Amino acid sequence: MAGPNRVSSAATNPSPASDKKPFAGLDFRGYQELKSGLHRYLANNTDLEKIPDAPDDRMRAQLLAIIQDVVAHLKAPFSEQERQTLSVEMLEEVLGLGPLEPLLKDPAVSDILVNGANEVYVERGGVLEETKVSFKDNNHLLRIVNKIVSAIGRRVDESSPMVDARLADGSRVNVILPPLALDGPHLSIRRFGQIPVGESDLLANQSLNTQMLGLLKAAVTARLNIVISGGTGAGKTTLLNVLSGYITAKERSVTIEA
Repeated sequence: MAGPNRVSSAATNPSPASDKKPFAGLDFRGYQELKSGLHRYLANNTDLEKIPDAPDDRMRAQLLAIIQDVVAHLKAPFSEQERQTLSVEMLEEVLGLGPLEPLLKDPAVSDILVNGANEVYVERGGVLEETKVSFKDNNHLLRIVNKIVSAIGRRVDESSPMVDARLADGSRVNVILPPLALDGPHLSIRRFGQIPVGESDLLANQSLNTQMLGLLKAAVTARLNIVISGGTGAGKTTLLNVLSGYITAKERSVTIEA
């Protein structure tokens, strides 16, 4: 499949808006415009709408091969490694959440905070740090936001500028759009560890001692009301998950989130 045969002039002219240069001779703005053009080309020449939300490995490989063919026809001085990087990023743009995909794949990242198109922070080990991840513009960020909320049958726009959602892996997502947000869409993703925390971990980390754990277990067994409160990142959900493990299989649990 033949693809776009040239890079736009904006791709080769330095942009004062950003000093991020993914590839030699191609500034950040130009690189993002190139990716936008490739995305439009793929949308116009392939049936992207027919791709399921969770494509299997075979389908991902087929789509990657199509993208690689399109990238191979670009008349740009890219090395083979740069073409491969561009192809993979385009695959994530089509199937995943674009620039956020590398952060979502990093197990050390517990929180992702997006303050408009040009500010993306992550939390690793309780420390907040700014990343080099950026979106082309707020419209690009909004497209990713819409992909998240539409997957669960929700919508977010000026008339309904706030939404809470969840990713496929259970991560919590909060979105605020203008006019409530003054500088573009704001997005936060609260992630959870892939390995469940058990009571032995709570004891090892000295989050509580054996006597405290025994008391809580007895309260759950006796069906007493328990209030779990605390600040962000205090471990409320972690403790709740451990205590839920003491509920017998004969009981029914109802979860209400507000």
